[in-house]
Amino acid sequence: MEWLIDIFRENPSIPIFLTLGLGFWLGKFKYKSFSLGTVTSVLLVGVLVGQLNIPIPGPIKSVFFLLFLFAIGYSVGPQFFQAMKGTGIKQVIFAVVMCVVCFAVTVGVALLFGYNAGEAAGLFAGAQTISAVIGVGDDTISTLAASAADKKAWTELVPVCYAVTYIFGTIGSAYILSIIGPAMLGGIKKVKQQTAELEKQMSDNSVTTDPAYINALRPVVFRAYKVDGDFFNTPKTIAEIEAEIEKQGRRAFVERIRQNGNVVDSPADDLQIAKADTIVLSGRREFVIEDESWLGPEVADTELLSFAVEKIPVMVASKKCDGITIADLRAMPEMNGVAIASVTRGGHQIPVLAKTALNRGDLVTVAGLKREVDTAAAAIGYPDRPSKSTDMVFVGLGIFIGALIGAITIHLGGIPISLSTSGGALIAGLILGWLRSKHPTFGAIPDSSVWLMNNLGLNMFIAVIGITAAPTFVSGIKEAGWMLFVAGIIATTLPLIIGIFLGDKVFKFPAAINLGCVAGSRVTTASLGAIQDTIGSSIPALGYTITYAIGNTLLILMGVAITLICA
Repeated sequence: MEWLIDIFRENPSIPIFLTLGLGFWLGKFKYKSFSLGTVTSVLLVGVLVGQLNIPIPGPIKSVFFLLFLFAIGYSVGPQFFQAMKGTGIKQVIFAVVMCVVCFAVTVGVALLFGYNAGEAAGLFAGAQTISAVIGVGDDTISTLAASAADKKAWTELVPVCYAVTYIFGTIGSAYILSIIGPAMLGGIKKVKQQTAELEKQMSDNSVTTDPAYINALRPVVFRAYKVDGDFFNTPKTIAEIEAEIEKQGRRAFVERIRQNGNVVDSPADDLQIAKADTIVLSGRREFVIEDESWLGPEVADTELLSFAVEKIPVMVASKKCDGITIADLRAMPEMNGVAIASVTRGGHQIPVLAKTALNRGDLVTVAGLKREVDTAAAAIGYPDRPSKSTDMVFVGLGIFIGALIGAITIHLGGIPISLSTSGGALIAGLILGWLRSKHPTFGAIPDSSVWLMNNLGLNMFIAVIGITAAPTFVSGIKEAGWMLFVAGIIATTLPLIIGIFLGDKVFKFPAAINLGCVAGSRVTTASLGAIQDTIGSSIPALGYTITYAIGNTLLILMGVAITLICA
C-alpha cells in the first residue's frame, strides 16, 4: 500500500476523483425514503480517504466552490428578481421571514450551547441543509481578526458539525413537512381535499390542462386530403387555402403536399394546389376534421404523414407573455397547432394548469411542426434550443467581477465585514442570470453545463474539505460533543413548525402552497418530493420555486452573518 499512498500524496487529484466517484455511488443508495445524499456521502468518503494524510493545495477547492455558487445564482436569478414584483411578492415576504426565523433560531441555539464560529457555521449548514455555507463559513473565518490557530480550529469544525446535523436536517425536514405539517393544517384528508379543490379552481374544462392529456388526446392533428372540391375548380395557392379556412372561423395550416407523385415539405405560400393533389393540414382536432366537406376525401397516405415534429424549450422573454396564464397563452393565435408539453421554473417543473401564471425566465416546452413552433417561439420569447456551447466569456468574467467585489472588506468598529469572494460570485450569478432572462441572446449556459458546475463544483469542494479535515475529524466530533445532534434537531424543527404556522395563520396560504413555500424557503427539495407524494399533487411546486430562489440566496449570505456573530 505504501506505493499507492505515495502516489496519492504526490498526485492529490487522484484521491479527489476517487472520493467523488465513491461518494456519488454511495449517495445513490436508499433505505426506504432515507438517503445520505451526494454531498454528505462525498464528505464522509473524503474523511475516510483523508486518513492517509494527503495534502491538497488550497486554491483547488476555492475555484470549484465559486463555480458552484455562480451556477446557483444563474439558475435562480430570473425567479429571484421576478418575484420582487407582482403576485409573487407575498411569497417573497414569507421566504424572507422564514430565512430570518431559521437564522435567529440557529444563532440562539449556537449561543445557548456556547458554539464558536466554526461550530455555528457547521450547525447552520447542516440543520438548514444549505451545504454552501460550509464554503461561505470558511471564507468568512479567513477574514476574521483571530489567531491563525483559532482560524484553523474553527475551519476544521465546520464540516464536522455539518456532517453531524445534516442527517436530521434532511430526514427530519421531510418528515415534518410531509407528516406533521398536514396534521397541523387539519389532517392529510383535509389537505388532500383542499388541494383537489384548488386544482379544480386553477383548471379550465375548456382547456386541456395536463401535459399527459396533451399527448393522449392529441389536440394538434395532421390529416391528409385528396383535393377535388369545387373550391379547386381553379388552382388555389397555399395562402388562399389557409385564408378560406380562416374565413370559416377556424385556423389550420397546409404543412405538406403531394404533386405529381412528389412530396413537397414546407410549401411556399404562393404554391398552387390543383385537383388530384394531396395536402396535409395541421390544426386543432375540432378544426381539421371539418375540412373534408369542401376539400375532398381524407386519405391514408403513409409517406405523406410520416414526418418529424419539433419539441423545444422556449424562454419566456416577451413582455406580452410575462404574467399571462397558460389559458391565455394557448388562446394566442401564434399557438395554433402547437402543444405545451411542460413548464419549468428555476429548474423545477410546475403544474401546467389553465390558471398557472407564467413569469419571465420560465421555460415553456412546446411541440409541433417547425413552422408553427418557430411562430410560437417568436411570440413567447426566445427558443432555447439544445446546445453544447457555454458562453465562457460570460461565466469567467462574471465570476471574476463578482469575486473581486466580494473580496472588498469594510471595517466597522474594528470588525471586518465583506460578502467574501463566494458571496460575490453568488450575487454575480443572480444578476447575470436575470439579465440572461431579459436578453436571452447572450450568456447561454446549457442545462447540462449548469448541472456540472453545480454538482461537480460543490462536491469537488466538499471532497477536498473531507480529505483535508480527515486527520482532525474524529477529535472534532469529540470537541463539539454529541449534544450537537440535539442542537441540530432543535435548529431544524423549530423554524419549520413556525413557518407552517405563519403560512397558515398570517399569510393565509392554501395548505399545499403553504407546505411548498416552507420547503422552498428552507431549500429542501427532498421535502418537496415527500409533500407531493403524501398529498398526491404537484400543486406544492407553485409555492416552492419563488421561495427556493429567495431562500437559496439569503441562507447562503446569512452563513456570513452567523459566522461573524459567533466569532
